[in-house]
Amino acid sequence: MKQTIIEEIKRIEKEEEVTIWYAVESGSRAWGFPSKDSDYDVRFIYTRKPEWYLSVQERRDVIEYPIDDLLDVSGWDLKKALMLLRKSNPSLIEWLVSPIIYQKKGKLAEELLKMVREHISLKSLIYHYLHMARGNYRDYLRQDQVKIKKYFYVLRPILACMYIETYGIEPPILFSELLAQPKIPVEVVNEVTLLLNRKLAGDELDWEPRSDTLNDFITTQITYFEEAVKDIDSGQLVSYDTLNDLFRRYVNQ
Repeated sequence: MKQTIIEEIKRIEKEEEVTIWYAVESGSRAWGFPSKDSDYDVRFIYTRKPEWYLSVQERRDVIEYPIDDLLDVSGWDLKKALMLLRKSNPSLIEWLVSPIIYQKKGKLAEELLKMVREHISLKSLIYHYLHMARGNYRDYLRQDQVKIKKYFYVLRPILACMYIETYGIEPPILFSELLAQPKIPVEVVNEVTLLLNRKLAGDELDWEPRSDTLNDFITTQITYFEEAVKDIDSGQLVSYDTLNDLFRRYVNQ
């Protein structure tokens, strides 16, 4: 499948007349817990020829293709990516630390990650993951019977909040690394590990009684971070001069 994705990236470069500097897997495969029917979520950062940017009208800064049963492929223009980097956009940051890389040209990814780490807003990241955890918990895990696989979509952002607070850096994308944090109660780790092993073995993890152990852990952490996030560092915005310099260097290559 990797070769199919690489060929698709080459096709997009030719068809769209772009340079794809960085292409990675995002979503459940990058997180380390795909389902047996998970598609491939391919994300990339690209540039066009310099004259494309010299336009009076606003022009589309994303490339998206229809999702089929196997592939979900889309990308951001570098200019869009840099504007989102300035806001510590969590999706972009997750791309930059993805363990599954399909294409990498030059040093763009390293430069972007260095810029993120020098100017990251830990507060923005925690707000993002907290909002995600709170919403998914409210929608999926408050009934007596729950879709057990939804625990991963609440626990991952909760564990990300814990990691950010503990280490003062962007969280890893692999769920197993998030679960290895020392502050997580042993009984939570044991129960989550059991669910993770079932999921990786192909178990559907459909409707089952909710876990009081996991629900108590989740609600405690949500309540805690709703207050703790107020004291987290907001970071210092990267200057437009710095962003413009990087943008021009890669557009002109």
